[in-house]
Amino acid sequence: MIWKKLSRDEIKERVFSALDTNRNYDSDYILGIPGTYLDTEQFYRDAEFLENAPFLKTFINNPNHIGCHTLAVDEGEDLFRGTQRIEVELIRLISEDIMKAEPKSIDGYIAPGGTEANIQAMWIYRNYFRAEFKADLSEIAVLFSDDSHYSFYKGANLLNIKALSVPVSEKTREIDGLALKTHLAKAKKEGIKYIIAIANMSTTMFGSVDDIGLIANVLEEENLQYKLHLDGAFGGFIYPFTNVNSKMNFSNPRVNSVTMDAHKMLMAPYGTGVFLIRKGWMHYAATEEASYVQGLDYTMVGSRSGAQAVSIWMILMIHGPQGWTKMMQTLIAETDKLCAALDDLGVNYYRNPHLNIVSMQADQVPLGIPQRYRLVSDNFNDEPRWWKIVVMQHTVGKVVDRFISDMRSILEKA
Repeated sequence: MIWKKLSRDEIKERVFSALDTNRNYDSDYILGIPGTYLDTEQFYRDAEFLENAPFLKTFINNPNHIGCHTLAVDEGEDLFRGTQRIEVELIRLISEDIMKAEPKSIDGYIAPGGTEANIQAMWIYRNYFRAEFKADLSEIAVLFSDDSHYSFYKGANLLNIKALSVPVSEKTREIDGLALKTHLAKAKKEGIKYIIAIANMSTTMFGSVDDIGLIANVLEEENLQYKLHLDGAFGGFIYPFTNVNSKMNFSNPRVNSVTMDAHKMLMAPYGTGVFLIRKGWMHYAATEEASYVQGLDYTMVGSRSGAQAVSIWMILMIHGPQGWTKMMQTLIAETDKLCAALDDLGVNYYRNPHLNIVSMQADQVPLGIPQRYRLVSDNFNDEPRWWKIVVMQHTVGKVVDRFISDMRSILEKA
């Protein structure tokens, strides 16, 4: 196991050592790079507190992690080797210790967010179908449930491929098997031959989890070429710890790539998405024209801050696997408490028992409650059908208890 708990001093020593390994804009002769440290009028590089703030120190030093550094050892831009090596270790930690991949079997990078990571997967598979099967764009579709994230519509639009959205079961919120067969049969008649299949490890609105076996079996029955991407943007840093028997990971041979978001459950800064894919696939996104970039570029984003990778690594290391598991289980216990109260009040809701999202039927939520607690609707442009609660670290205890008290006070008077 790569993942182990470190002390604050050990984390600081490791990050500062990586910064020392990086080339320094202050002391090295660097003339060809269109970048430098952050503006000194606004960001004080000599502030004393930075000696105890490894993330902020990295942020101010401004390392560029352009490229995908898991592809080969030390073949990317050589100015920032130290922090790039932390990112490589981080990708291994997440893919192997959380997502159950075989050692050194996964490539990946820290993306600006889940939207880009999802589109990165779609981009790779679109190019794969075109390169290996001579597929026309009109023959490729991305398949996902009606509850899936809007990034799949966005990606389909950008990549000029068809978006194929399939209804879900109202009870389980998973892709409906009969609807899936019907939609695929219709798509085949319209000329679709190649499918980028999406399985959700927690949808944004409901926390629902798709059945990979159902999706893959139907695609195989229909004799369609497909590649399956797992969207764990929300669930990636909680579901593996609360459902340890899950096959929503790389131990499942049908899973070829995964999106995760550290800026959700992991409490990392925004701009900390994670893209993971089995080795042998990143080259379908290589930009040969980026010849002035050492090691080429395989990502949508291009230049990206190395500080974001460092922040994720620091968070995982300060908690360790046992500490993080305990934290996620605490959130599940708090969500269980909330659901028990809603049951007692007779409020209907959807919730996956391994996740911390609770979506209540809108007509059973008293007026004023959604605004008071900043609940999220399934549709802010029309009459809502659902109001969503996400139990997070800042809501444990006082906020959840007050919400339950307010709901009980209003509903018992009705």
